[in-house]
Amino acid sequence: MKFGPVPLAQAEGAILAHSAQTGDRKLRKGIILTVEHIALLQAAGQTEVTVARLDPGDCHEDEAARMLAAALAPDPKQANLRVTEAFTGRVNLLADGPGVAVLDLDALRRFNLVNPMITVATVPQYQQMSAGGMVATIKVISYAVPGADVLHAARLAQGAVRLAAPVHESAGLIVTDIPGGPGNEKGIAAIRGRVEALGMELTDLKIVPHQQQALANALGDLDGDIAMILTGSATSDENDVAPGAVRAAGGQVDRFGMPVDPGNLLFLGDLDARPVIGLPGCARSPALNGADWVLSRIACGIETTGADIAAMGVGGLLKEIPTRPQPRAAKGK
Repeated sequence: MKFGPVPLAQAEGAILAHSAQTGDRKLRKGIILTVEHIALLQAAGQTEVTVARLDPGDCHEDEAARMLAAALAPDPKQANLRVTEAFTGRVNLLADGPGVAVLDLDALRRFNLVNPMITVATVPQYQQMSAGGMVATIKVISYAVPGADVLHAARLAQGAVRLAAPVHESAGLIVTDIPGGPGNEKGIAAIRGRVEALGMELTDLKIVPHQQQALANALGDLDGDIAMILTGSATSDENDVAPGAVRAAGGQVDRFGMPVDPGNLLFLGDLDARPVIGLPGCARSPALNGADWVLSRIACGIETTGADIAAMGVGGLLKEIPTRPQPRAAKGK
């Protein structure tokens, strides 16, 4: 691509590089200059204009963006994505419903190394999305790029962006109650909101005493594809009431504790092939916490092991919340 100032007499058919005011009319950058545009520029007193002109083999920014989007999401419907029209070298990949982003990180890194003018930016891996949320944006920075680079980037990142939609339809919640403990209404509402944001329904709600056997009995009776437990007293050990109840009901606990704050006291297990999530106390607030990361992955059928939870520590939130009884740092420090 050739870029730079040229006399107006040589500018027809070139791409206007910078917006220009011509009397009452503004010529926006990126337009293809016509005889009429050049006459307006002349009338405004200009003798030259900065333009971009394609070399043989170059690909216009919009066409390049369309080709790259088609490579990243070759079957948008299957990938649960919606692809926008190309404009100023940009195409967006939008979530077609709730879910989590699933990205081929190595392929996307290789894509972004081909040519600095060819870029894709995405949300973080496994980020929960709602319908219409932007999962990725493809931007061709210059007005044109070599077509060979477009084809190379496209080959490197075939199908690298998709949205995993929820595979579970429902969840059940058990809340344990202790005398003088926290109220349950706001916490239940926050958890219901999380479930519904993932396109699921909270089909069962049980409130039982904070006792291992009472909780174990309720687990055996709970409806829903996913079982969740919110205890009236924080789970402090892998043998505490809630993890113990999962085992007493015939299930297992795969992981207690996560390196995400807020969210440290989460535990994850299963009972009769159904996922069981022991929610941390911060799940009573609608604010983002580690439980959101685990629930969204499980809801979308993404395998979530103890090793996966351990890996969540890098970028593990660290957001202070007003209701925290013991702040991480004293004020002024």
